[in-house]
Parts: sequence; structure tokens; C-alpha cells
Amino acid sequence: MNTEIVLEMRDIVKDFPGLRANDHISLQLHKGEILALLGENGAGKSTLMNILMGIYRADAGQILLRGKPVQIRGPRDASELGIGMVHQHFKLVHNFTVTENIVLGQEPGNPFCMNLKGAEVRVKELSRTYGMEIDPAARIEKITVGMQQRTEILKMLYRNADILIFDEPTAVLMPREIDELMQIIRDLARQGKSIILITHKLKEIKQAADRCVIIRRGSVVDTVSVADTSSQEMADKMVGRCVSFQLEKEEQEPGPCVLKVEGLSVKNALGSLGLKDFSFEVRQGEIVGIAGVDGNGQTELVEAITGLRPACSGRIWLDGREITALPVSERIRAGISHVPEDRQRRGLVMDFSLEDNLILGSSTEEPFAHRGLLQQAAVRAHAGRIIQRFDIRSSEGAISKAASLSGGNQQKAIVGREIEKSHKLLIAVQPTRGMDVGSIEYIRTRLLEERKNGKAVLLVSLELDEVLQLSDRIIAVNNGRLIGELPQAEATESNVGLMMAGVTLREGQDA
Repeated sequence: MNTEIVLEMRDIVKDFPGLRANDHISLQLHKGEILALLGENGAGKSTLMNILMGIYRADAGQILLRGKPVQIRGPRDASELGIGMVHQHFKLVHNFTVTENIVLGQEPGNPFCMNLKGAEVRVKELSRTYGMEIDPAARIEKITVGMQQRTEILKMLYRNADILIFDEPTAVLMPREIDELMQIIRDLARQGKSIILITHKLKEIKQAADRCVIIRRGSVVDTVSVADTSSQEMADKMVGRCVSFQLEKEEQEPGPCVLKVEGLSVKNALGSLGLKDFSFEVRQGEIVGIAGVDGNGQTELVEAITGLRPACSGRIWLDGREITALPVSERIRAGISHVPEDRQRRGLVMDFSLEDNLILGSSTEEPFAHRGLLQQAAVRAHAGRIIQRFDIRSSEGAISKAASLSGGNQQKAIVGREIEKSHKLLIAVQPTRGMDVGSIEYIRTRLLEERKNGKAVLLVSLELDEVLQLSDRIIAVNNGRLIGELPQAEATESNVGLMMAGVTLREGQDA
């Protein structure tokens, strides 16, 4: 590893009301190094990087670039110093082209005559140099999430950034795109870029990083060589206890059918059939997992069951009652809890307080409302219970705005709300997305408790290991069609992967 230190953060302190987010944190970044930043949700990782980007101002401490102290008063200062960041939620204008997004704020030419053709040429050269082939003229709304992320990376390279920060870069990517991104990051480091990688995924740290700074509750607990440290050791240091990667799942006989879907066809956002003649059921006390590459009908299936999207044909029953035409509110009252795929668009009202978000869907019910009036004491007590049980961390507790929470804590709030709500069926879509290993362990344990308590659970996840570990039965979907179903005992990564690719396994066939 190159010994040249390009960045040093010394004794960084950042306080929010009632919370010390960064408590005298120090780290060093070497030229050409990939430095992982690992910590629980709300541990202070993003706060630290926002200080480096000038979004926040540190209350104490010092930042040095190549040995010289610098003042970073805003993102423009950071950019001029060669520091760039790809945020977890992309900062792109969707009806602009790739090039227009990349040059935004630094448009070439003059306001009356921008030289976008010249910029397109440079974007194309940069994409080839760093192995990120992309059409500079493509509109953001027309390209994949993986390509949108490449646009964000090229935006940093266009501004000549030498220090690149990736904040949870794989949270919205498919498995193939994750592998491509890890390769891009390694290539960037080989070409002399210095990289800080914020991620909860230990597999990615082992795959790409040289060293790992482990943060717990705002303080650095250790800095380790990734090659010399096991994933288990890093996880234990991060959480402060032994983390179990294997959960015990008791054998049990499922009960009567709770959810029945028969011949369901649903149109996608483009107006064509995204789900085609889909039939299955989920019984009491079982977890049925849906396995498939993102965009193969999972969204249409879940939104049809929850009432967010109409069915073109087919029927849906909940506990023996047909709900195909019922509105969302009636389905919630009938006993459906739903952890949505998009936590910010579907799961939370970002300007609402945490306590108000934790009663969404139940705000007109007892004990939260009486004769049309909100019962604030009951709302706050309910929020306090969920915050404690699910370890939701925020600067101001129950009154914190949802927008102020980290992505992982937003997810914990949604999962906590839906599990604690009275329900018969829990639909959990990407329930552990963006969570640290300790939180993942807890949420998966709670899903197994739901099963043990006789609830029906429909699990939709892009994490194949999660589907394999938790499900009693696994249904593979490809291009909107049900390809096959396997009990957990017969499901392997290989044969489920084949079905996800559209291969129908013959009876007795083992991939």
C-alpha cells in the first residue's frame, strides 16, 4: 500500500441536540487506497463524510489534505479541493441527459452558448478510461439505476476529484451491477484515486477494501487490515457483541391459507403486463419468499395485493375474503401490513415526526384517536416502545423528523411500525435494505417470530441468501411469470438462480 497520506481527519467532533454524532474521530486515507467505513445505522459515518464534504461544520477537530490544514465551508470548497461524493440517494435531474447532469453547475462555454458537444466528448473519454461505458446523450429517466450511479461517479471524475466517497453505493443495485461497481472501484484505486467506501455489507468490504475503520456510537473502536480480519471479527467489533449469521428456525406445520392469489395479471408503469397469470398462496405460520432479479414483476405483485395498483385480471383473497377491489385503507383494516420497497416514497412522510410516522395507517384508530381527536400521549408512548425495541437512533427521539434519520434507521422505523401493527399478513419487501449486520440479525429474527406466532409472511428480497435462509417455500419469478416453486429443503443458490433466469426445473432435477 502507498504510504502517502492524502487525507487526515483529526479528533472530529459533531454534536446535535441531545446527540454526539462524532466523538473525536480520527482517520487517515492513503493514495490509491480503498478505506471502508463500517458502523451500525446511526453510528456517525454519514455525518463524518458530510463534514468532509462541507455539508456540516465540525464543532471541533481538523482536516488535512496532503499534510496541510484546510477549511471546507461547503460542497464547492470540497469539489475545488478534489473531494467528491456519490450519495446513497442520487442527486440527478431525471429529464436531463447524462452529460447535462455531469456538467450541471460547471457548464462549458457561456450562458448563451453552452458547448455540450465538447462536454459529451470528454464524458465519453472519461467513461472509457475508467471502464464505465455509458451513452452521454441518454436521458437519466431512460437508463438503469446502475447507469445512473455511473453518471454520479463520472460527475466526480469530470471535476477532477482525487478523493471519492461512496455512501452505501450498492443499496439500490442488482447483484450483477454490484459486481460491476466493485470492479470499477478497484480500477479507480489502481489508477491512483483514493476511495472511502461506506457500507454495511461485509462481503463488499472483503471484496474491495484495503483497511476498515470501525465506528460504534460515534467513536472509532478499531482500524483493521481487511485481509487479516474475518467478517465475523469486524461484525462483532461494530456491534459490540457476538453477531450470529445463522438463525435457528424451528420446524412447524403451517395452518390455513391466509393469502390466496389466483390468475393475477397486472400492468406495469409502461402499460404492458408486468405480472402474468400469477397464482400462489401463503398460509398461517409460514414464510413464502419471492426470488427474482429486480424488475421481473415483484413490484406489480406487491402493489396489486396491497391495493396500490389495480389488477387487470385475477382474484385476491385474504383470510377467505375477496379483497381484489378493496381500497388500500380497507385492506389495512382487513389485516395487511406492508414494508414497502421504497421507504422514502411509500414508507414515510419525510416532513412528519417519527412518532407521527409510526402511526401511519392507524392514526384514526384507538388508542391513537378518540372521537376524531389525536391522543398525543398514546402516540408518544407507542413511538417510545417501537424506538426502544427496534433501536431507532435519532437526534431528538420521537419528535425527530423522518428526513433527519439515517437510511437504516428509517427502515427500522417502517419495519417496527408494520410488525407492531395488528395484522394477519406481513408483506416485507427488501426488509433489511441499508441495514447493518446487527439490525439485519434482529429484523430476520423478528420475521421468524412472526412465523412462529402464526402470521403469514410474504418476503420479497433481492438478497438471495435472505430468501434461502428465511423462507419455507421459495417462488421464482421471471419476466412476470411464476417459473417454479421449491420447499426450503430442496432450494439451493444454484437451482433458485436457474429459475430466476427463467429455467423451469424438471421434477427431481438438481441444478
